[in-house]
Amino acid sequence: MDRIKMTTPLVEMDGDEMTRILWQMIKEELLLPFIDLKTEYYDLGLEYRNETNDQVTVDSAEATKKYGVAVKCATITPNGARMKEYNLKEMWKSPNGTIRALLDGTVFRAPIVVKGIEPCVKNWEKPITIARHAYGDIYKNVEIKVPGAGKAELVFMAEDGTETRETIHQFKESGILQGVHNTDASIRSFAKACFNYALDTRQDLWFGAKDTISKKYDHNFKDIFQEVYEAEYKEKFEGAGIEYFYSLIDDIVARVMKARGGFIWACKNYDGDVMSDMVSSAFGSLAMMTSVLVSPSGVYEYEAAHGTVQRHYYQHLEGKETSTNSVATIFAWTGALRKRGELDGNKELMEFADKLEKATLGTIESGKMTKDLALITSLKDVIVLNSGDFIKEIRKTLEQMG
Repeated sequence: MDRIKMTTPLVEMDGDEMTRILWQMIKEELLLPFIDLKTEYYDLGLEYRNETNDQVTVDSAEATKKYGVAVKCATITPNGARMKEYNLKEMWKSPNGTIRALLDGTVFRAPIVVKGIEPCVKNWEKPITIARHAYGDIYKNVEIKVPGAGKAELVFMAEDGTETRETIHQFKESGILQGVHNTDASIRSFAKACFNYALDTRQDLWFGAKDTISKKYDHNFKDIFQEVYEAEYKEKFEGAGIEYFYSLIDDIVARVMKARGGFIWACKNYDGDVMSDMVSSAFGSLAMMTSVLVSPSGVYEYEAAHGTVQRHYYQHLEGKETSTNSVATIFAWTGALRKRGELDGNKELMEFADKLEKATLGTIESGKMTKDLALITSLKDVIVLNSGDFIKEIRKTLEQMG
């Protein structure tokens, strides 16, 4: 069989631990036999990030700007334990956070819905898409461990030398400090991305923050969203028959739990990180959620929404069998291939991406799946497959589709 040709490469960002193992399996079984795969490869594994002082992460983001489409494997964001385990020079920042900041994008995450896996929230009938702001907050924070008594201040020095000061806290003993920031330009890009995506998909858009407590930081998000909506999108939304509304995040959470789904939930950076995990778990599994970072300039970076599956990786190193769900990582590849095909006018590549997704879901619906899904499926007499065999079964399904 002639392999599908590609004219423009994808930016390929390799990752860590068990997802790195799955990454290679997916390429060998599901991609390389069918596609003359062209990628510009960057190793974002923690060892190489450490070796390059994290320059490889910056380089991969710049390459994504150049080529327009990237696909990324899950990566480790190191903590104190990881520093010792990997003998790191320093506690490197989240690579996802670095890439998001450089691309100034918004992350859209939606659950992968498959027959036989019903949501834990019984009234959820349609997918809920999380739109996650992709800049600032704790992902670009500055932290201090306070050694003892003293005064902490928030200081802004304007270019003309004018100072603005606010007392944060008068410490009587040791503690901690954290400084976070955001920019109006990034918030405005986030708002526009959310409104555009809602129009494209004809879904209502909900946005929530904590403006009653954070009267300047969170209120600024609320104000910019409303300003952008009134100036550019109100008439378009009314014409499309869809709605935008803002409420306190407490209220939004309550509404989400009682809703039927089929809408976009816009979240600040940290809220989106946590709530996307909640939504994906409630729909079935952390490994059943798509994630795409979209920049204002039209650059796309696809990835799985979950982590590196550390526990399974350690089992793998011990020679033990694992049953790790690779669906979200497969869908990262299909999303990137489809977008590459769309941008290049490569219909064959787009059709292959659709076909691989159908083969993946068809394999699960036939009763062949990984352990995490077998524990929650309503299908009877299912076959639990290990990590590699599940991917091989998808290949069989793909080949049977002709």
